[in-house]
Amino acid sequence: MNDFEATATALGQLREDELRGVANLVRAQLELEHKVDGLEEQLKQAKEELRKVAEDLLPSALEEYGLRELRMADGSVVSTATFYGASIPKDRTIEAFNWLRNNTFGDLIKNTVSVSFGRDEDKNAQKLIEDLSDRGFNTSQKEWVEPMTLKAFVKEQLEAGRDVPTDLFGIFIGKRAKIKGK
Repeated sequence: MNDFEATATALGQLREDELRGVANLVRAQLELEHKVDGLEEQLKQAKEELRKVAEDLLPSALEEYGLRELRMADGSVVSTATFYGASIPKDRTIEAFNWLRNNTFGDLIKNTVSVSFGRDEDKNAQKLIEDLSDRGFNTSQKEWVEPMTLKAFVKEQLEAGRDVPTDLFGIFIGKRAKIKGK
């Protein structure tokens, strides 16, 4: 075998070894992606199990025995606290916003108006929003209530004994067990 053939054979082997290494990395990535997917599913299930114990089983057990709190042998204390959840159903947004506005809570609603301009239209961008529609600019408007703001509002209103439409704001009231270490 001459030098050219020997060099070509060596290069072929080198490339084959390098490609085998790349293929191994591809397999490793696929295995890790599969492993991460499995761990994410396990985490999702564990969070659901934790939610069930913390928000259902443990508060119910404490309530069944007339306990507001329980001190464990290790010094930790188990108690329950009321929590509130709320979210406006998409198909009832207009109705919910109207209720907030009609009941003096319109300031909870955030309102963003966006305008699209082409190149070299900086001067037009500075004009008032009312003038934009007259000039043919496309505008979009987004109204929303921040989820934490809605939750705080619902809690405040309900704890003050005020009536808030439960179905309109997707209100959920529950108990959650809290464990404080010693």
